Amino acid sequence: MIYDLDNTDKIDIILDRIGEANCVLLGEASHGTSEFYLWRAEISKRLISEKGFSFVAVEGDWPDCYKVNQYIKDNPESYSTASQVLFSFNRWPTWMWANKEMIELVEWLEDYNKLLTDGTKVGFYGLDLYSLWESMEEIIRYVKRVDPTLLRNAIRAYNCFEPYNKEVEAYARATAFVPKNCEQEVIELLVALRNKYSLAINEKSVNTEDYFNVEQNAITVVDAENYYRTMIKGDVNSWNLRDTHMTNTLQRLLNYYGNQSRVQNPKAIIWAHNTHVGDARFTDMSLSGMTNIGQMMRERNGIHNTVLVGFSTYEGTVIAAEEWGAKMEIINVPAAREGSWDYMLHHEYDDSKKNIKNRLLVFERNDVVNTILDSKKDDFLYDESFENRGQRAIGVVYNPKYERFGNYVPTVLPLRYDLLLFIDSTNALYPLHIKQVKDKDLPDTFPRGE
Repeated sequence: MIYDLDNTDKIDIILDRIGEANCVLLGEASHGTSEFYLWRAEISKRLISEKGFSFVAVEGDWPDCYKVNQYIKDNPESYSTASQVLFSFNRWPTWMWANKEMIELVEWLEDYNKLLTDGTKVGFYGLDLYSLWESMEEIIRYVKRVDPTLLRNAIRAYNCFEPYNKEVEAYARATAFVPKNCEQEVIELLVALRNKYSLAINEKSVNTEDYFNVEQNAITVVDAENYYRTMIKGDVNSWNLRDTHMTNTLQRLLNYYGNQSRVQNPKAIIWAHNTHVGDARFTDMSLSGMTNIGQMMRERNGIHNTVLVGFSTYEGTVIAAEEWGAKMEIINVPAAREGSWDYMLHHEYDDSKKNIKNRLLVFERNDVVNTILDSKKDDFLYDESFENRGQRAIGVVYNPKYERFGNYVPTVLPLRYDLLLFIDSTNALYPLHIKQVKDKDLPDTFPRGE
């Protein structure tokens, strides 16, 4: 079904389709588009306030996002404003979470939590694994404060990485040519933490969220060390390690909230790029042996408990950089490539709906489709019974001059997602770390909760 996204009941339709699912994955076609953030924020607020969702987990670093978690739960040691806590995100690409669009959501979460008791407050967490050094530093701070007997393990692991001067590329290159690496040290640190606190957790003699935080940092260090060693090989294993880590982190969060006596049936909202959210089996990613969060959650959690929401746009502007680590800038997004899903949604996807500029697609589910989605097979991509077209995917590195060579993921759209929000013309988001040259009003597609 195709609906007018500008209609007043658009989020009601989305919530009806989500039903009683306990995991909702909200994608994005780029990491720098204002409308994607605004729509995800409005959908998230409705899921939290009307369906009792427990937390938001994003494609971000655990230590940085945990600062937001502390802020919205009114931790006295946290920052004093939402703007301050988001501005503290200083790992490139900073604009992904340090942007004005996020401020309103974080402030809303803080206000919402004021109405809740401890143990039921909504959380905010990062799923990613890039924070090797930051997570190590968080562990050291924790054991110094709580249990100095573990400091030796933490310092030994930290010192193993010290020769690389916090440059993950240097560590990856070094371990590619010599057998020496820091795998054993970080595993021993995680084991030491778990052995020390397993009894304390059972006896409830330790702050459970504090411990969950330090344990997740230790898990992140273990997985990050493995990821960076694997990354240098340039194959799909590093991608799969990263998405498996994010999926496992999500499952740990669901288990943690489920173990809290005041939370029943924990529910999760996930924010990540379409390439992580849309089921990889129904893209050309599957041909390379790649998996992602959307696929794994459908397989682990069930298709009826997991709803995948994709986003798409035809043209506009975006915040990105022309190469990794370069200065962020506003980049023009050209009209979508002819024949792509983005092009079709703009021009001719449904002749009877041509007067609709922005569209909400809710994909039909029947016994045949459900059987396919519930399968562990990945050989449906080029099945002749399904239409396969490219869908644009813009990352933090983007140069529109090369669009004809890439930036499009071959996709069976109705199987990759459960819903799709198509916003015809989109605008770059507002990073906190740079001043925009000119201002603008909120876009017409801003979801005002009508």
